[in-house]
Amino acid sequence: MIHRQEITELLKSPPIGEDVTVMGWVRAWRGNRFMVLNDGSGAETLQVVVNGEDFPEETIRAIGFHACVGVTGELIESQGAGQAVEVIAKEITIYGGTDLSEYPLQAKSQTMEFLRENAQFRMRTNTFSAVFRLRHALAYAINKYFHDRNFYYLHTPIITGNDAEGAGEMFRVTTLDPADPPRTEEGAVDYSQDFFGKSTHLTVSGQLQAEIGALAMGKVYTFGPTFRAENSHTSRHLSEFWMIEPEIAFADIDNDQDLAEDFLKYLINYCLDNYRADLEFLDARIKQAEKNMKAELRRPMGLIEMLEFTVKDDFARITYTEAINLIQRSKPYKKKKFEFPVEWGTDLQAEHERWLVEKHFKKPVIVRDYPKSFKAFYMRLNDDNETVAAMDILFPYIGEMVGGSQREEREDVLRTRMKEMDVHEDELAWYLQLRTFGGCPHAGFGLGFERMVMYVTGMSNIRDVIPFPRAPKTADF
Repeated sequence: MIHRQEITELLKSPPIGEDVTVMGWVRAWRGNRFMVLNDGSGAETLQVVVNGEDFPEETIRAIGFHACVGVTGELIESQGAGQAVEVIAKEITIYGGTDLSEYPLQAKSQTMEFLRENAQFRMRTNTFSAVFRLRHALAYAINKYFHDRNFYYLHTPIITGNDAEGAGEMFRVTTLDPADPPRTEEGAVDYSQDFFGKSTHLTVSGQLQAEIGALAMGKVYTFGPTFRAENSHTSRHLSEFWMIEPEIAFADIDNDQDLAEDFLKYLINYCLDNYRADLEFLDARIKQAEKNMKAELRRPMGLIEMLEFTVKDDFARITYTEAINLIQRSKPYKKKKFEFPVEWGTDLQAEHERWLVEKHFKKPVIVRDYPKSFKAFYMRLNDDNETVAAMDILFPYIGEMVGGSQREEREDVLRTRMKEMDVHEDELAWYLQLRTFGGCPHAGFGLGFERMVMYVTGMSNIRDVIPFPRAPKTADF
């Protein structure tokens, strides 16, 4: 049986003077004597001192950047700078060498695009191992948060027959022959002969199904993959991403805002409290990358400072109408700096959202009560008959982090809204029945997981916070 000690655990209480066995990947190999080893258990590395005369020449030659090795040796207090302890190697096992003339990665800085193209190796880098440990931390914290507050984790379908968003940008799921599908007398594709007997696609949201759970179990949440067939090449969009969607019965828009703010702060605090070393590494990485940038292009705060600032105060809360008025009175608006128009009845764009957060309030902002014209059919109509009880939470650098609403529980109003937005009642008969039989006020929101990981890690491209990104023309691995 292979026995090893994880480096992170070993460094918590180093057994000085004892023999230890560690295994991992070489992060640095200096002067054919000093090996820096990381095993993925944390950001910490362990220096191994190798006396060349004690080992065969082929063993020394096999030690290289990202080679996989096992080391047994005595753990001692280090005499050099940069580490408190080190291992004097007594035994070295080469599990997997790397021919640096062919290995795609080198012991130097690599571009993000290059690492995306070689995603099978990018988790071995300091940056991406830190990013994906923090992704894990956030995923764990999400489940812990809801479990500790008596929510039930609901697994909603990945293949579905309804479009919760009404966007129409979906990936179709079919077993029909794409070259020669069966057709109706009218010439349309006959999906009654398909595997599920109807047209189906990959889900864009688990929200509608989560409402079923909430209206029986009180508080539920979903956490799973969702899919959008948008031909978008921005740094903030993916075709496959993960969503967290809590749904709560006996709740209004104010309860929804309170839950979302508390939830976001909890996630950030969890990473600050438990993954400080990874955050410190990423913080230093960002500062180094911005050294040669113009001052106006640099972040006003370091990563950790920004995260601590985010959780320190209450989020600002304003209505959509107040947001429009603030933007129209702003200097960028008066000087025509905004690319997109700002008027009541148009959706806020990222440039407007970031101005509110980064320039005006200088903290996260919750905007509520949006015009019904560009919001989903299921959002509760306000008494003014012009706006709905919807809310977005806006973060620095990201823009919209959370989108949510109080759901329309009044069956007659919901039917009217569905008709106005050309949502067919027969396709959502079950959804209407949730109002017909035993309905109640309820609310929920959606958090795009990758956007949260971007914020916590400081990464600027969403493709760098998911292990294997799916985007237009990108479906490797």
